[in-house]
Amino acid sequence: MRIQIENLQRKQRIEKRTLRKVAQKILNALGCPKGEVSILVVDDDRIQEINRDYLGKDRSTNVISFAMQEGEGGDISPLLLGDVVISAETAARDAAEAGQAFAGELYFLLLHGMLHLVGYDHERGTEEQARLMEAREREIFSEIEREFLS
Repeated sequence: MRIQIENLQRKQRIEKRTLRKVAQKILNALGCPKGEVSILVVDDDRIQEINRDYLGKDRSTNVISFAMQEGEGGDISPLLLGDVVISAETAARDAAEAGQAFAGELYFLLLHGMLHLVGYDHERGTEEQARLMEAREREIFSEIEREFLS
């Protein structure tokens, strides 16, 4: 399956069918309509474990991406983009603080993570690259809002 979704938390209801449609919308917007991605929705404890074990940061976070196109062997399977891990707990907290719906925050984090999968980087890149990522995020998220959140 091109878009695999696994929900390992129970605090927030996840509409897998809609999440899959949002992911496909993002893939289409990124020019990767046949791209393969896995989405894992977890709680804060689990994302902290992943962050610690794979990235050396012993704290929870909202989203982590593991791009399969980077590094040695990245060109072996050009359709395999990678994995996006989202903390539903953090997403729910952030949504509540911003006064917005959980689904909107979830979709935004998915978009953010998927942009990382295709090479956008606001952390290790230049300021210009961060601006480009932010602009692309705004552009695609406005489409997601129109189609899935209005």
